[in-house]
Formats: sequence, C-alpha cells, structure tokens
Amino acid sequence: MAYDRLVTKLTKENLWLYILRMLSERPMYAYEISKNLKNRFHFSVATVTTYVILYRMQFEGLIRVKAEKIDPRRADRKYYEPTEKGLETLGKGKSFLQEVLTRLQ
Repeated sequence: MAYDRLVTKLTKENLWLYILRMLSERPMYAYEISKNLKNRFHFSVATVTTYVILYRMQFEGLIRVKAEKIDPRRADRKYYEPTEKGLETLGKGKSFLQEVLTRLQ
C-alpha cells in the first residue's frame, strides 16, 4: 500500500514533470503526449487527464500552444512546447528529486 501511494504520487500526480521532460525535446500534441507517457515512462493516464494537465500548465505559463498545419486535409493540431519558465521549473523539480534521493541514501 505505501509503495503504491509513492508510485502514484511520483507519476500520475506529477505529470507535469514527465510532460515538460518530453516537450523539452520537441513539441508534441496531446494524444502523442499520452501515448509517449505509456511507451517511455511505463504508466498510463486517461487522455482527458492529459488535457487537464496541459490546460493547467498553460495557465501557469509552463507551456504554450504552437498550432501547425501538417496535412491540408486535416484540422489543425495544437502542439505544445515549454516556455522558459517551464524549463526552469523542470530543472527545479529535477533538482528537488535529486536532493530527496541523496537524503535517502
């Protein structure tokens, strides 16, 4: 039980860390983010959860929307990319986690 709570807290309750990490490599659209969370980090979240987190991150100024037209026969997709504030926040989050690991060793 305690271990399961830890996993949930460090994954699903802190999706912004994982999302910013992926977006620091390249812009992505929401469904692609959901799919990559599973493939890369080995946990799943509902697609609607991804949209909620993206909305919050955008509201907090961590990401911005970058719309692009890839295929003229398709609707525009919203691609998300990190802001400078988002990259700084990611760095702070990673540093905090490193400090916690150091203290636990």
